[in-house]
Order: sequence, then C-alpha cells, then structure tokens
Amino acid sequence: MAISEPVLRTTGLAKRYGKRLALAGLDLEVPPGRVFGFLGPNGAGKTTCISLVLGLISPTAGSAQLFGLDVRDHHTDVLRRVGAVLEGSAFYPDLSARDNLRIWSAFYSGLDSRRTADVLALVGLASRAGDKVRTFSLGMKQRLALAAALLHDPELLILDEPTNGLDPAGIREFRDLFRELGSRGKTVFVSSHLLGEVELMCDEVAIINKGRLITQGAVADIVQRRDGLELRTTDDAAAARVLSAIEWVRGVRPEDGRFVVDVPRERAAEISRALAEHSIYLHELRSGEHTLEDFFLEVTAEEKAGG
Repeated sequence: MAISEPVLRTTGLAKRYGKRLALAGLDLEVPPGRVFGFLGPNGAGKTTCISLVLGLISPTAGSAQLFGLDVRDHHTDVLRRVGAVLEGSAFYPDLSARDNLRIWSAFYSGLDSRRTADVLALVGLASRAGDKVRTFSLGMKQRLALAAALLHDPELLILDEPTNGLDPAGIREFRDLFRELGSRGKTVFVSSHLLGEVELMCDEVAIINKGRLITQGAVADIVQRRDGLELRTTDDAAAARVLSAIEWVRGVRPEDGRFVVDVPRERAAEISRALAEHSIYLHELRSGEHTLEDFFLEVTAEEKAGG
C-alpha cells in the first residue's frame, strides 16, 4: 500500500533571532487525516514553528512544506487549503459574530451564504450570532476564531492553544469536534499545554524542547501500560526488603504512597505468594500506568539535565 504524503513537513527548519536560536533544525512530519499534538515547555519554539509553517516569518535555514509544496514558493496556493487559529486573533469588536464572519468570507470565493450560520452552530455560537464581539468572553472569541478558520472547509487546521479561555465543558466540546474532524479525513495540528486533553484528543504527538525535536510517535505507543506492578501491603517496608531479595525482581522503588516492583505483570501471583510466605498481605496490586504527562515531564527533564 502506498504511503501517504505528509500534509505538513519541515526539513532542517531553523530560526534565529540575533544570538538566540528559537528553532534548531526541526525535522517533523504530520500524516494526513490525524489529530496531531504539538507539545513543548514555554519557550520551546512551538509558536515560532507555526509562524514559519504559515509563512508569517522567514526561516534562517531549512524549509517547510504543506501538501508537498514549499510554503515560500507556493504561499497563496497552500494557505487556501489551511485554516488557522493563532493567539490574539482579531475581530471588529463593534460588529456581531455573524457580520465578522461575513467579512472573513469575502476572502474566499464560492462560499455558500449559509456557511456562516453553519460554522457558528458548529462551534456553539448560534445563539450569540447577532451579539457584538466586544461582549464576548475570551472563550467565546476562541470559538469565533475557530469558526473563521473553518469557513472555507480547509484540509488542514493549525491551532495554537485553541482551548485557551474555555471552561471544562467547552474544552470537551472542542476535543470532540477535533476528533470528529479527524474522522472526516481532515488533519488537525494542535499546539497545547493541556496534556490530559492532548492525550484524549490526539492520534500522534511531537514534543520539542529548546527548539529541537525530542520525540514523535503515536499516543497509543507512548501512553502504554509499562512493565511493573504498583503495590500497597500490610507492611510496605518489609515487603520491599523481601521482594528486593528475589533474583528475578529487577528493582523496587517508592512512588506516590505505594511502591513499584519492576517485574513483568504476569508474575503478579508469584509476588503475592512470596509476600504471603512472610505474613505480608496485599491491600492493593495493579499494573503501572504511563500517562502522556508522565512521559512529557520525563523527556523534558532529561533534556534539561543533559544541558
């Protein structure tokens, strides 16, 4: 089966501001029809990368491609196929949400007149369509920005902190919407600091730090049940000593009021038996879990420690 061309690709993409290297030779590929998370600590280079991909600033080195075309050489053509929500999206404050979108729609030819109403309903603003934007909360302005990005039915959505200002119910609505868009074959590229939401929302993630790509992969592969068992017992200190003396136990460590035994999960019955032989009994035994937040903190801490 043929491998699909990445919707977004960067090759050696770099940006320097004077002596500061904001992005350092980033190689990134985003496959089509996926919800893709773009993660990194503050100052990691996420917004710089997005600005370069959209052609808002010029790279110091390297290139960015959208749909297989170099952004600098085919800027107008590729951006017709992209919708974006960036920090500080601007609207006319004394016009209604509906009228703001009518102005935005003038940039696109062939839009059906009903499209404005459709996208306002899609983002949950149908009941406020006639209200002036200056009366909107930050979260409502984020909804309006997403509506504007969806007007021309783009193939790729690039979203920089799209749930900023939303309440938990709104965040969940956006998460479900992004998943639905992905299921329809659209590619959604989301930069966010809400790791729990990214874990629920995204098919794949890339993590950058200090302008460099640390890792990229499927969320299902990153967030997997790791080898090991989490235990609480009638005597944790004694249990740790007993288990540490067993040849096939690779390690024992404390963690959040429990301790973790580094063994294959299928040896749980043997662990229980070994403790019972020393009159130590289990209160709790479960497989260890590795969340996206765990992984993110681990790899960014390693990068920091490495200098």
